This record gives sequence, C-alpha cells and structure tokens, in this order.
Amino acid sequence: MPHTRVTITHFLIDEQRRYGGTGHFTTLVNDIVTACKMISHQVNRGSLAGNLGLAGSENVQGETQKTLDVVTNEIFLHLNALGGNYAGMASEEIDDVHVVSQEGSGKYLLLFDPLDGSSNIDVNIAVGTIFSVLRCPAGIETPSAAQFLQKGAQQVAAGYILYGAYTMLVLSTGHGVKGFTLDQDIGEFVLTNPDRRVPADTNEYAINASRSELWEPPIQRYIKECQAGKNGPRGKSFNMRWVGSMVADVHRILCRGGVFLYPIDSGNRDKGGKLRLLYEASPMAYIVEQAGGIGTTCRGRILDLTPTSLHQRCAVVLGSRNEVERIESYYREHG
Repeated sequence: MPHTRVTITHFLIDEQRRYGGTGHFTTLVNDIVTACKMISHQVNRGSLAGNLGLAGSENVQGETQKTLDVVTNEIFLHLNALGGNYAGMASEEIDDVHVVSQEGSGKYLLLFDPLDGSSNIDVNIAVGTIFSVLRCPAGIETPSAAQFLQKGAQQVAAGYILYGAYTMLVLSTGHGVKGFTLDQDIGEFVLTNPDRRVPADTNEYAINASRSELWEPPIQRYIKECQAGKNGPRGKSFNMRWVGSMVADVHRILCRGGVFLYPIDSGNRDKGGKLRLLYEASPMAYIVEQAGGIGTTCRGRILDLTPTSLHQRCAVVLGSRNEVERIESYYREHG
C-alpha cells in the first residue's frame, strides 16, 4: 500500500541508526540519487531535448562520445560536488581526477560511468549509470589518481541505475542488495526489492557472440556446451541474451539468474580486456557478490585486483555461482 512505502532517504536513515553512521553517507547517496533523477529526465526526453546523436568529441579511451555521455557526466560531476562529501571524483569520460574543493572536508571518493550502454540510446534501448564509493585516505585534502587505486573489496558502496521502462536504483552498502523504483508521481525512489539474490543455477548467459572466433578455449568450450542444449554434455537448454548495456544485462541476472561474460580475447588482450575495472567491473562484481553470486576475471576474483591506473581494463565473468565456478574450472583445466 502507498502509505507503507519506504523511500530511499528513510531507508538510509534507518541503516545509519542500525550501523552507527554519522549521516555523511546518507547525504552522499542522496546527492547520487538527485543526479540520477536528473539523468533519468534527460534520457526520457530523448530527441525532444536534442540529446540524441554524437557529441563530436572523444573520451579518454578514444571512444566517440554521444551527446548524452557529455550531458550526464556534467550532471554527475556538478551535483555530487555540491554536498561536500567527496574529496575527488573520477569518471570514465575524463582523463584525470576531478578534485572537489571543499577545504579537505570530503571523506569519500566517487567513481562512475555516467551512461553505460550509450550506444543504445538512439534506438531507445535501456541504458544506465554505474557508481562506486571509496573512503578517501586520512590526511588527503587534494586526492590524485593514486588514492582511487583501491581494491574493489574496499568499496564502501556500489550501485547502478537502470533507465528502462521504469527507472530503478540498485544499491549495496555491504549488507546485501536493495532495489528502489523511481515513483514519478512523488519524485522519490521507493524500496521495492529489499533482498535481491542471484540464483546459484541458471540456464541463461549473456555474451557478445560476434567475438566468438577471438575467445580463449575455456570460453569457447563453455559456450559450445550451452549451445548443445539437452543433447549436449550439460543435458539442458540455455538461452543467450545480450543487450550491449552492462547495466541491463547484469540487472537481468539479478532478477532471474544468469552469467555475464566479457572475457579477454585475442582482440582486446593488449588492452587487458574490454570493461573498465574501476567504473564497471569492480562495482558490478561487488553488487553481484553481495547478492550471492561471483565476479571473476577467470584468473582471480575481481574484487581482489589491485588497480594500477584509473582507466585499467579487465576480463569480466559474473553471475550465478555454480556457472561461474564451472567456467573457472575450465580455465584451471586448460592451464
């Protein structure tokens, strides 16, 4: 019933009381929430606001930026700087750290991908925002890239926002995974999924099949077995799903199980993989593990990786526990 709904602000206040917080984290998440409401509005307006198409620029990775890549990045930087919670921010769309001038009062660091899957925006397919929150080391007033190079296991919180048929925020602060749906009538995120869990078994996988000739043998083996169906070695049928937006693909896994794969292959090996460790792999692995799944590079746990640069890339396989463990075992057998 509407009168029993819990808004994200009330949820965070309750968490603050339960775990003895100071209130900084509540305002920090509220800043992120406000930014995401504004991004949701911009995404939903589409061509009405002139937000579609190319921006005529490239990001630090050399990728052509969409207009909304630029708009959403500016929104996130601006609104999250106002509250004084952050000493600095880092974005997939900018080269170096964005220092927030608050006379050393910021206690946290924010990393984010402002619009994941932006190549889909012109065809009206779901996109999202991914974020990761770290503690700023004590005594640091002007952070550099070095302070952001923390293992994923050190994240204070991670989350994503899916801009689809409805807007949903999925958040973990280290105590499970919660889902909040944006109620457009009242302009608030409301708790709708208090305990997201990834089923241990699945019959779905998400992978970019156009790269199949480039995959390593363990990945080729796993996908071939899935494709073989009931008459194959797995003895059951699998469905392949691929949106091309990590947020959308991982959200489906949180809802009904599955495995998301973007492994190292012969085409991206020199770069270390496709997805960015700090902006995509690490926060998504944190969420999936908090929901009972696994996140791995196939050579080790994603959350145990020590980053060496802001825009480092890595292999990503995450999702249902039993399937990810099977893929890891194929890598061990292959040596």
